[in-house]
Parts: sequence; structure tokens; C-alpha cells
Amino acid sequence: MSKRKLDRFAENATFPHLFQPAFEELVRGFEQKGKWHGFFGNENPVILELGCGKGEYTVALAEKYPENNYIGVDIKGARIWRGARTSFENGFPNVAFLRMRIDMILNAFAPGEVSGIWITFPDPQPAKARKRLTSPMFLNRYKTLLKPGSIIHLKTDNLAFFEYTLETIAAEGHELLMHTFDLYNSGLTEDVMLTQTHYEKIFLAQGIPIKYLRFKLK
Repeated sequence: MSKRKLDRFAENATFPHLFQPAFEELVRGFEQKGKWHGFFGNENPVILELGCGKGEYTVALAEKYPENNYIGVDIKGARIWRGARTSFENGFPNVAFLRMRIDMILNAFAPGEVSGIWITFPDPQPAKARKRLTSPMFLNRYKTLLKPGSIIHLKTDNLAFFEYTLETIAAEGHELLMHTFDLYNSGLTEDVMLTQTHYEKIFLAQGIPIKYLRFKLK
């Protein structure tokens, strides 16, 4: 492992708003589950960015909407370090990061504790449909976490993943609110345009259209 990664892992341990529960802790009982409003010190909505990478959306949304709380979730410690450090240096009180596997999300949040989800450029899992973050398995988990009427956002460069998600929403009877196969030529001027992730910039430089949709679970 490179010294750079080791330095970042060491700094991660110093951030008071970065949680890194071990697998055993999640299974045994993560102490923060059901207590996220207590951590933030308010009853404001808690919104997740799943597969947050460097946490670009977590930080940007938190800065624009101080009336909400945002939590970036990812397993990659060297990536999540960037968002954790930026939010710490800027003193954002409504940001937290959670380093863990997303398939264990039910071990980290209580039913109805979450008010929205952003999924930004997830691994498309071309060979393992059930592992996709918009598969029926994951959507059922989100249904437990989310308050009724909460919105799920998806941004991706991957056409096959995007079409799979549209098909899943239709097959499962969820409510598709809007979608576009080419975000930056869609005329939208919303939060989805608020920032560009590290990977998004790479895809745009390659001329790959960015796809976006949002929906509600039935």
C-alpha cells in the first residue's frame, strides 16, 4: 500500500464526522443506527449519497442546503478522505461520512431514518445484476430506510445500467418522476447540475453523455 493511502487512512481516523464501523460491529449492533439526528443535533432530513467516492455531492448539497443533513457512504477509505477533509476544513456541521459496504446499509440506519438518496456513478456490475445499487434487492432495502415519498436520484454514464434501472422501476411499479439520456443537453438547471464528480468529469471529457433519473418507491 502506498504511503499516500496510509497517510489518508491515518487522517480518516481523526475526523469526528467519519464513521468506520467494522463488519462485526455492524452485525452486532452499530451504535449510531437510529441516532443520526442525535449526531447532527437536529431533526432535519437525513439524505444519503451511496457510492459517494470523493463525496462531491455530499459536500456540495450540504453547503447549498444547510437545513438538511447529508451522509456520504462508500467502502473506499482513500476516496472518502477527500470529502471528509473538505467538509471538516470548511466546518460544515451537516455532513458525515460512513465507510462501509452498501449491502449492509440496513445495519447502519433505522427504518424511516432517511429522507432521500443520491446514487452517483455506481459500479454498473455488468455480470451481477443483483449487486447493482438499483436492483430489486437494494430497492427493498431502501424502502425500509426511507420515509414515504422520499426521492431517489441516479446519475450514471453507463447506458446498460441506466436502461436496467428504468426497466426495474417499471417492473416493480415504482414512480418514475423524470429521466434523461443526456443530462447536459436536457435544459435542466437543478441540483443534479450542482457539481460534477471526479468520474463524471472523466466521462464528459470522453464525450460520454450523462444519464439521470429520479423516482419514488411504491
